[in-house]
Amino acid sequence: MRADAHADAARFERLFDRHAAELLTYCFRRTADAQLAEDLVSAVFLEAWRRRGVLRAEDEARPWLYGIATNLVRHQWRSRRRHAAALARMARGRDEGEPADEVLARQEEMRAVLAGVAALPRREQDVLALCVWSGLSYEDAARALGLPVGTVRSRLSRARRRLSVTRAGGPLAPRPERNPS
Repeated sequence: MRADAHADAARFERLFDRHAAELLTYCFRRTADAQLAEDLVSAVFLEAWRRRGVLRAEDEARPWLYGIATNLVRHQWRSRRRHAAALARMARGRDEGEPADEVLARQEEMRAVLAGVAALPRREQDVLALCVWSGLSYEDAARALGLPVGTVRSRLSRARRRLSVTRAGGPLAPRPERNPS
């Protein structure tokens, strides 16, 4: 292995060790599907490996990885909508019962949370997921989404106001605040 390739592999291994668990949580909170979240994290790191030359400094990795994850989650939503529409077209005229699969209790809880969040505009959902659920600073979320910091702050404020998010606990409760107010 070349020295550069070895250095790239070691750098990438450090990125994975530092960020994989939090990205898994982020993807789960966005999809409410544990298996899909794992698949998305794998895809995030595959894409990060392909684009590893873009990352200049490791301290920029967190927002960069969250940006990749956000884009992959969006792509997954679009794919699922198209797939569901295709299945609906195929199933017209047939009476199909409820699926027999049992869904994990945690997934059901997350789906209930996502139902409340689904009423938000997508841009506010993204900021809420990055800042509140994943604990990114306003600056890191802005870098991940390619937005000015002020836009991130205002979108998060609107999302919180719409949801009336409290700090009393539950899945929507923010982590201890890392962002300066």
